[in-house]
Amino acid sequence: MNPWVLIDTVPLPDGRGDIRLIQRADEFSIMLGTIALMNSRLSGSEEAMAGLSWARIKDRPKAHMLIGGLGMGFTLRAALAELPATVKITVAELMPAVVAWARGPMAPIFGDCLDDPRVDIKVNDVRRVINSAKATYDAILLDVDNGPDGLTVETNDALYSMAGLKAAKAALRPGGVLAIWASAPDRAFTQRLQRAGFAVEEERVRANGKSRGSRHVIWLATNTPSRPVAPVRPKPSGS
Repeated sequence: MNPWVLIDTVPLPDGRGDIRLIQRADEFSIMLGTIALMNSRLSGSEEAMAGLSWARIKDRPKAHMLIGGLGMGFTLRAALAELPATVKITVAELMPAVVAWARGPMAPIFGDCLDDPRVDIKVNDVRRVINSAKATYDAILLDVDNGPDGLTVETNDALYSMAGLKAAKAALRPGGVLAIWASAPDRAFTQRLQRAGFAVEEERVRANGKSRGSRHVIWLATNTPSRPVAPVRPKPSGS
């Protein structure tokens, strides 16, 4: 068996550790310590997130989709395969090295997707992109960590807080979808999404896209319009 070879090591923005890109033959893995954050052979659930999100907004031919986290490009490539030419996709990736890996050692698996005219790559914190947007996106897809419990960068936790979810709701157009990938279920997070005003569905998807193997979780939270508060009518005089 071919050994793993270290391709690159870069520090996390908050200084809490390093992530490493390693390669074995045509297989890549991004590691945080001994934890594999993603592997090029396990892409089923990330690809499913794109399809599940698009299915809920496909009546919007000029939709704008925001993908948080470039990673190995699984979600981006799946979206490009399904979405029409009129759709715009913005990808926010916090770490410049990840974009460099996509154009460098991992170019064989990315192909030309970063140069697709539908795609705009922003080297930026997706939280800042969301916070600066108002009714801008039809779908926001978050795959920036292992889920609601931030593993790689501590500030990712803010994305999944009540304030972060409300910011995402404000950044979505009415009926838009917030999709969040996670490695495991989290009932408390489902309830938090509901309290933030989303209609929530939870999908369990195989990590390898096949009928066997571990399952990951995708929350699909629809931005339902807020119910208007009925005005308080003044009482008639003399009552």
